[in-house]
Amino acid sequence: MRLLVVGKLSGQLSTAVKMAMSAGAKVSHVETIEAATHALRAGQGADLLMVDYDLDIAGLISANEAERIRAPVVACGIAADPKRAADAIRAGAKEFIPLPPEAELIAAVLSAVSDDNRPMVVRDPAMQQVIQLADQVAPSDASILITGESGVGKEVVARYVHQKSRRAGKTFISVNCAAIPENLLESELFGHEKGAFTGALARRIGKFEEANGGTLLLDEISEMDARLQAKLLRAIQEREIDRVGGSKPVKVDIRILATSNRDLAQAVKEGTFREDLLYRLNVVNLRLPALRERPGDVIAMAEFFVKKYAAANGMAEKPLSPEARRRLAAHRWPGNVRELENAMHRAVLLAVGPEIDETAIRLPDGQPLAPADAHARTAQAAAAAAETAARAFVGQTVAEMEQQLIIETLEHCFGNRTHAANILGISIRTLRNKLKEYTEAGVPVPAPQMGAASAA
Repeated sequence: MRLLVVGKLSGQLSTAVKMAMSAGAKVSHVETIEAATHALRAGQGADLLMVDYDLDIAGLISANEAERIRAPVVACGIAADPKRAADAIRAGAKEFIPLPPEAELIAAVLSAVSDDNRPMVVRDPAMQQVIQLADQVAPSDASILITGESGVGKEVVARYVHQKSRRAGKTFISVNCAAIPENLLESELFGHEKGAFTGALARRIGKFEEANGGTLLLDEISEMDARLQAKLLRAIQEREIDRVGGSKPVKVDIRILATSNRDLAQAVKEGTFREDLLYRLNVVNLRLPALRERPGDVIAMAEFFVKKYAAANGMAEKPLSPEARRRLAAHRWPGNVRELENAMHRAVLLAVGPEIDETAIRLPDGQPLAPADAHARTAQAAAAAAETAARAFVGQTVAEMEQQLIIETLEHCFGNRTHAANILGISIRTLRNKLKEYTEAGVPVPAPQMGAASAA
């Protein structure tokens, strides 16, 4: 990970820097908060800022936010004054590191905030085939499209490809295209010149330039606006970008990886994704199977997460009981690896006795996992329900069936557009277009309910 240290390098802070480097961090240093924002704006990049709590941490965070620079801050300070440490946390720091430092504490903090600490855990043959293909294509500079359901580990595989590539010693930058508003994503990717728009106080280097020489991951690429897709296509073809408000192109040397949990071929048919961009991105496709399609990975991952969260919480590591193993292997895991990780974190905290038994492994609603034989009965019931539903659709057109499915799913989600789109497996943009059609045709569309988190 990339660590930017902000403050004067007195003896104790210098020691902390050496410990961070020993833990694998790539460290750079500036003395003032103004220099920190300038360095980040200029494209130096950092995954974490370690800031002396004698400095204006709130001012640093505010200046970074004004420039749309997102990097977590941890505070550090000699003597660990409780009030000043608390003030630093209230100002926006994620953690506080007392000086003189402890190597284990620094390593733990770096691990907690770093996205790099995601080792590849692969046991199932279905996933081993994907990794074999990844190993084969990683040394090239070919663009790779990584697809699969939400939570299957697409970004983990992207980092794995980068680490196996000729660019492994260079920067890996990830941009979540779904998390950044459309009107900000262009500046985030390509940067901007001073005065390009209101709030552009100085030149800002974008992620393309920040990743120069390394790898740029475009996460959830299907959510990118069509206009920006055209600019991205040109950047990939010409290996140069135009900053917002810039007067001349800037050459870049990067490898592009992209992920999507949507069917991009279907998005092309719907007109929401450019076919020529899909061809550019999809030189090689790595399709990650859902966790239910690679049962051999479930127990191995569960054991890894038990070890991880026992250490993170300062607790003794406990083995999984035989019944816990059976229930883990039988569960469908609709949330995939992300759901499994959360379940094992809870299990580490809830387990009593010498083992993690089945009562400690609970779903988000607090319910325990069903016994293994219950899953077979559930599958039979689901099949019968599907057959009944299919009979109910007889005589309807495809468009009518689609409308009914969308409206009923939206009702189930209390009008929450984002949740409904995820369940339906379509983009939020596609869902909104469909709802607009229905409204214009006079079809009642469920409104977001008050008190429920919803996307209009």
